[in-house]
Amino acid sequence: MTKILSGIGGIAVGLLVTFVLFGGSLLGAGSAEQDLQLKSNAEAVYVPHGEHDEYYLINSGGHSGQLFIYGVPSMRHIRTIPVFTPDPATGYGFDKESKEMLGGYTWGDLHHPALSETNGDYDGKFLFATDVANNRIAAIDLQDFHTVDMMKVPNIGGPHCAAFVTENTEYLFLPTRFSLPFDDPHASLDDFSEKYRGVMSAITFDQEEKKFDIAYQVALPPWSYDKAASGKLVSRDWAVLSTYNTEEATTNLEIKASQADRDYVVLFNWRNLEERVANGEYEMHNGERMIFPENLDGDIYLVPAAKSPHGIDVTPDGKYFITSGKLAPAMTVFSFEKAFEAIENQDFSGERNGIPILTYESVMEREVDPPGALGPLHTQFDDRGNAYTTMFISSEVVKWDVATGEVLDRHSVYYSPGHLVTAHGDTVNPHGNYLVSLNKFSLNNYLSVGPSHPESMDLFDITGDTLRHLSSTPVNLEPHYAQMVHRDVINPFHVYERDESDPRAVYDQSDTRIERDGDHVTIYGISMRSKFLFDATSERPDVIEVNEGDLVTLHVTNNDFDQDITHGLGIMDYNINFEQMPGQTKTIEFVADKAGVFPIYCTNFCSALHQEMTGYLIVNPK
Repeated sequence: MTKILSGIGGIAVGLLVTFVLFGGSLLGAGSAEQDLQLKSNAEAVYVPHGEHDEYYLINSGGHSGQLFIYGVPSMRHIRTIPVFTPDPATGYGFDKESKEMLGGYTWGDLHHPALSETNGDYDGKFLFATDVANNRIAAIDLQDFHTVDMMKVPNIGGPHCAAFVTENTEYLFLPTRFSLPFDDPHASLDDFSEKYRGVMSAITFDQEEKKFDIAYQVALPPWSYDKAASGKLVSRDWAVLSTYNTEEATTNLEIKASQADRDYVVLFNWRNLEERVANGEYEMHNGERMIFPENLDGDIYLVPAAKSPHGIDVTPDGKYFITSGKLAPAMTVFSFEKAFEAIENQDFSGERNGIPILTYESVMEREVDPPGALGPLHTQFDDRGNAYTTMFISSEVVKWDVATGEVLDRHSVYYSPGHLVTAHGDTVNPHGNYLVSLNKFSLNNYLSVGPSHPESMDLFDITGDTLRHLSSTPVNLEPHYAQMVHRDVINPFHVYERDESDPRAVYDQSDTRIERDGDHVTIYGISMRSKFLFDATSERPDVIEVNEGDLVTLHVTNNDFDQDITHGLGIMDYNINFEQMPGQTKTIEFVADKAGVFPIYCTNFCSALHQEMTGYLIVNPK
């Protein structure tokens, strides 16, 4: 045990103690009572063949740039959804449409997925995610779980706070982790406080057109903005976001950004800001409508919070927001109602960068300090007035009563949790049955695969008075954040309908053809069990013949309208592979820059004669 623990230097003693005490109890000899408990847990997560999980767990993939879909309670990995990173298995980033969406980027850092909402609850229509690395936002259509739009947002530096949505998905707000030069792109770090800003963006999404737009941006002070949440019900017109590095340090942040006693929560009224923009109360900056808080007489305020707060969460009734300093022992509950009263009474303790600071004691409802708990990060809720907070350093989840602050239960996790998620836990209607802790380490929980261990997820039943640990699941990559939505809310289709209006689509074999316009060759083809058809008039209808240097546009329609019959089209030595789902038309475009004969074959197993589903690309030399 000592040898194992010695390899995780830097993790706090509280984590090690938790591992020894809690992990040791599982590794010891099992009693009859323990055996019964294990059997009961296995039955709780078992989903019989042919039946479905109750919930979708939609999990961020961190620097993989992808989304991971799990079923709850089985915790089975169902699907990986490529978003910000190319995926050769499906051809995402290779076909024309997705390649254009990715804009030349080959990696992304996907954080904080957010489901679209109606009346404060998940509506199962879209999911949004942000790319910290490249300042992008993406929308995934939950009818087919595919990325449908992506936008690179100007003026910002790493939207780590994510696409937190308002109660009816009017806006997605993207505060950002890094402050950047504002007017002069080459401004020196020596001028950080005067010439840098942390910009928050108010993004709209047209659900009919499936397109993003920027409504306005806010030029906040040059701090780091970490996590955010929108209000609910009584606070529906407001939103909050946590900050750190209000010292405005530029290097050695682990020391220099820990000098002040407190950082802040930014509290703002997005409804009023919307009205100000409509009235022309903004300036244009780099092509976008920009609001400057120092020029306002209200609507944006600061609330003092424990040092370096990370998570910030709004209770289901919309009355409170909760945040905690990452190295603090306590969670702080703030009251929206008290904040509104403080604003009305101008109960301010000063200002920073022209933004009024509300008096801490006037807004704070209570501090919750579980004995021995260290490193509170994120909070989720059930349907009985309880909150659940992850403790990174003491490696546990703490259950407590929002109304009283009483600690009701606590349970160790495996190990060092960051975020956690409960079923519909970010909404006005949490379900109160399952909780998943998203952990940063797994140590020796699973078969060793060398020095790089998977992260892990712990599933809990929270229907009773105590948290009941059901299972532990390895996951790659980082399970940074997730949302859990009931299966009845999402209604995906399984086969694409015929779209006669699509000029690329071919549904009759006789319509397959190859057209040449100068050095541009366009193919209208079909994939079907178990052949490709590119030109019905040719003696070799499964052969594409072009000249070296030609621009080739290949449209392929999957004519199998049966569930599960997905075809792939790979071209050997041309770095091309893309899938066509049942009924779907996809397009790939490439330059035939290598002469020779190159096999074409189906890359998705589709039928008994899958191996025979082949063809050739013939590129005649110049």
